[in-house]
Amino acid sequence: MMPIRRFSEQSWFPDLFNDFFSNDRLFRASTTAPSVNIVEEEKDYKIEVAAPGMTKDDFDVHLSEDNELVVGMEKKTEKNDKDAKNRKYLHREFSYSQFKQSFTLPENVDKEHITANVNDGVLTVCLPKTEGCEKKNEGRRIEIE
Repeated sequence: MMPIRRFSEQSWFPDLFNDFFSNDRLFRASTTAPSVNIVEEEKDYKIEVAAPGMTKDDFDVHLSEDNELVVGMEKKTEKNDKDAKNRKYLHREFSYSQFKQSFTLPENVDKEHITANVNDGVLTVCLPKTEGCEKKNEGRRIEIE
């Protein structure tokens, strides 16, 4: 038999508030990161980052001077209400998501021809392979299509 939790008029709000803001819930929310696939094909490598709801403006992709591809994303969402000054909110939702991951590139990546695009919430970075000597990496920003 399951116990039934009853709320009195005086105690329901503190319990709801404490349950909602428990440390366990905050910890789980802050550790969420998008899934990443790395695929090697004959002519290139592909890095796929699943981030539903994100647009190309939410991502930043660049090469660092340390021969690393850095993929980052940031999104802030807040529900705005014109009458907010006249209301006392007991609960209001907003969110902030941030992710950054670095990938050390293999020596055979053509750093001048790296491309990136976003389609249906998936960022795909294409890293074409090359043969021969590599130039010293000076770092550069990669446009997302």
